[in-house]
Amino acid sequence: MIDLSTWNLTIPVGVPAAVISTPVLAGGYQDHYFQSKEGRLFFWAPVNGTTTANSTYPRSELRETFANGALRNWPYSAADNVLTATARITQVPSNGLIAFSQIHSKNGTSPPVMLGYQSFSPTGYGNVVISFRGNPASANATKIVLSSKIKLNQDFSYEVFLAKNGRLTIGLVEPGGAVKTWSGVLNSAWASHNLYFKAGVYTLDNNGNETSAGAAVFSTLKVEHR
Repeated sequence: MIDLSTWNLTIPVGVPAAVISTPVLAGGYQDHYFQSKEGRLFFWAPVNGTTTANSTYPRSELRETFANGALRNWPYSAADNVLTATARITQVPSNGLIAFSQIHSKNGTSPPVMLGYQSFSPTGYGNVVISFRGNPASANATKIVLSSKIKLNQDFSYEVFLAKNGRLTIGLVEPGGAVKTWSGVLNSAWASHNLYFKAGVYTLDNNGNETSAGAAVFSTLKVEHR
């Protein structure tokens, strides 16, 4: 079973979007946008859902906290910071694009790292894409295709490892067992930023009705600060 005692949950209802506190989430919270059952987490975010204050897109997404519900934010230099997960993307909106994991910054609206999935329906496959903003002053993020061999409804495992020296390594195991890795280094300007992990579904589309949505299932999810 996935431990929910160190996360809160944003769901795409209310203005701004509602946040389910850690104690309520860990106590067995379920709704239309999030379910925890049979040891797995189910996330769903329709394109017409409401958004957080600084976003134009809807989300059903976990955000790192302490067990008492206080937000957990950390400088990358304090520890080796690791998120590991096994997930499958089960639905994408009309543009085919969602995000499923992030390292975000409390100090700004543009994260240093986002993992996204881009579906290409004619081929049956999709890309797992890294959006990497090595410097917080950068206007645009660098896009890296980590894997082009992930279909909808296929499990894949991945790890996001941000070392205390600022080196970021992302690894992914494709459904066939092939391992893909990428590494980069955060600019030292990120050292003054308080960071945190996110995981779930951030639907990068807001055109259409609720039949157009992003959805994902996580069968493992763990965060460590070593």
